[in-house]
Amino acid sequence: MTVSTTRARHRAARRPSTPLTEFASAASDQMGTVGRRTAVVVGASGLVVSMLGSSASAATGGEAGALPAVDTAALTASARAVLNTSPVVTAPVEAAWTFDAPVVTAETPPPPPPVRAAPAASRSTTRAATAATTAPAETNNAIPQSVSGNAVLEIAARYVGTPYLSGGTTPDGFDCSGFTSYVYAQLGITLPRTSSGQKAAGTIVSRADAQPGDLIWSPGHISIYAGGNEQIDSPRPGTTIQFRAIWQSSPVFIRIG
Repeated sequence: MTVSTTRARHRAARRPSTPLTEFASAASDQMGTVGRRTAVVVGASGLVVSMLGSSASAATGGEAGALPAVDTAALTASARAVLNTSPVVTAPVEAAWTFDAPVVTAETPPPPPPVRAAPAASRSTTRAATAATTAPAETNNAIPQSVSGNAVLEIAARYVGTPYLSGGTTPDGFDCSGFTSYVYAQLGITLPRTSSGQKAAGTIVSRADAQPGDLIWSPGHISIYAGGNEQIDSPRPGTTIQFRAIWQSSPVFIRIG
């Protein structure tokens, strides 16, 4: 028994065929026959190009399957018109990109409205506040009944709360003798400036005979008698003028006038 084997035939490998390669090949064949350069038209794109070559060069020149070179110098007028109207995009090698950054500005908020200072307290308010905080423990804020109708005490009572001021002789501040001389001056009576001088300016009376409005003297201090066991004076630094109890151990009562 004879067995025959039929082997499959394979086509020789060739370059892939495309419409462009087939068109170029046909154009080359025609140019080889004619023996000169001629214009060929690519119908698919509408571009007219000129193929450079001959039958000899197509057969022998270059590698197998290579496309023929295109001679752009031999292009027809219509091909040049197509190339001239084709868009050409070029960019320099060192292109610099720029963009506009938005301008951001900061606005400082307006300053707050000025705070108005509280109105200054009146002198009488200040005196009252000072009297409430600095009055000594023995102070008696009540105005004795003997003040009513007594010219000296009525004037003296106006300055309750005035602070003690060393050397003071005005309602801004009094020392002991400055206070008594100021009160009597409102009645037209001039007293010496010092406590010892005021003692010598009047007549000494007993405590039993003393009357409201008389002076009370003790070494280094002088005040105004307010009746009973009361007096009004400007005692010492840090205190204010007040009605208070007689604290002197041996007071001397002086009548003026």
